[in-house]
This record gives sequence, C-alpha cells and structure tokens, in this order.
Amino acid sequence: MEKKDAHRINQHIRGVVEIRLIREGAEPIVVKLTDALRMADEQELDLVEISPNAVPPVCKIMDYKKFVYEQKKRDKALKAKSTQVTIKEIRFGPQTDDHDYEFKRKNAEKFLKEGSKVKAFVFFKGRSIIYKDQGQILLLKLATDLEEWGKVEAMPVLEGKRMIMFIAAKKKK
Repeated sequence: MEKKDAHRINQHIRGVVEIRLIREGAEPIVVKLTDALRMADEQELDLVEISPNAVPPVCKIMDYKKFVYEQKKRDKALKAKSTQVTIKEIRFGPQTDDHDYEFKRKNAEKFLKEGSKVKAFVFFKGRSIIYKDQGQILLLKLATDLEEWGKVEAMPVLEGKRMIMFIAAKKKK
C-alpha cells in the first residue's frame, strides 16, 4: 500500500477487517479491507467510505477527485436554478393620505412586477394604536389593489406596534 494519500479511508476503519464493497453493475460483496485496497490500486482508483456506521462499513471504489468535481458541478447548477427572493418593505401610518397611499401602492406594484415579495406594514405611534381597524382596512385595500400582480401570503397581523401583511408576486407564465 504505497499510495496512502490516494485512499480516502477514515482512521476508525483501519481497525476493521472486513468491509462491504459496492461495485458498478454488481451486487455488494463483503471483502477484507486489504483485498479492497489492492483492487483499488489495480484499477488506479480510490477506496471511498460511504457509510461508516454500517456493520461492516460500506465502501466504494471510485475516482474521488472526479466525484468531488461532479458534486460541486451539480451544486453549482442547482444554485443557478434557484431564485433569490428579495423582500421590499412599504410603511404606512394608520391615517395615510390618498396621495401617499397611491404613491406607495405604485411602488409595491413595481416591486411585485420585479418578482420581489412585499412586506406592507402599518406602524402605530403612541396612542394611534386605537386606530388598528383603520390600519387593517388600509392593508386589505392594498391587497385588493395589488391582486393582479401578487397574492396575499399572510393576512394582516398585529405584532407589537406594527400590523404586518406579506404579498408575494404571482408567477409569470
């Protein structure tokens, strides 16, 4: 066994006498560790431990560097396919004017068209908490106005001094 670095074997397997060897296109077999290492050397591949907790431990003869490369390639492809969801916040007061409401509604519409989620919330200062019904009406009005571009993910909920509602962008066809 001159290529110790080529074989990917954990320290705890060195005391093991037999391993279960998984082979390409064949049934798994139980062989001695020395025989498995010799088989890996003959094929100029690595003996890789797949399941260390099994009795006997499960190993496979493969090109470890190629395996790691393909795994990274798969992970990169999955990451490229996944989309990052951004959350944009829009803040209202319980007595927001019509002009301010329209301005913020247009911004929310733009955010939804871009594919972002919108977190709309009404912030109650001091005694304005007595107007929580007005805040809820405001958020529900926003939800109906943005119905074409997004759907309500969470109905208005009062958390402390904030009433929060989430609107997610509709999928593009």
